Amino acid sequence: MGYRKLGRTSGHRKAMLRNLTTDLLVNEKIVTTEPRAKEVRKTVEKMISLGKKGDLVSRRSAASYLMDVVADVKEDGDDVVVQTALQKLFADVAPRFKERNGGYTRILKMSERRGDAAKMVVLELVD
Repeated sequence: MGYRKLGRTSGHRKAMLRNLTTDLLVNEKIVTTEPRAKEVRKTVEKMISLGKKGDLVSRRSAASYLMDVVADVKEDGDDVVVQTALQKLFADVAPRFKERNGGYTRILKMSERRGDAAKMVVLELVD
């Protein structure tokens, strides 16, 4: 089998992976379970690779996958600049990995979750 089903229907699983991928790119660090992190890592690496290409096709492919959320709000004099997750990917995250040929994420293991003893991990972008 090429992927984990994570105990969810296909629509729920795809939405969850899109949300986690977007959250990781916006916050650069998330806490989740180990199987989820291993699946999200695949999509995040693909998104960063698209960001490194930087052409229109890559931008549209990433835009079709990432959620449309606000990543950052800055004040520039009288103007308010709003940066979305897609803009952050192409402007901030991808250029940091320009010289790197993969392995953009790191999984750090934590203690088990108290309620169901699920293995918890921190998934973060390598810097």
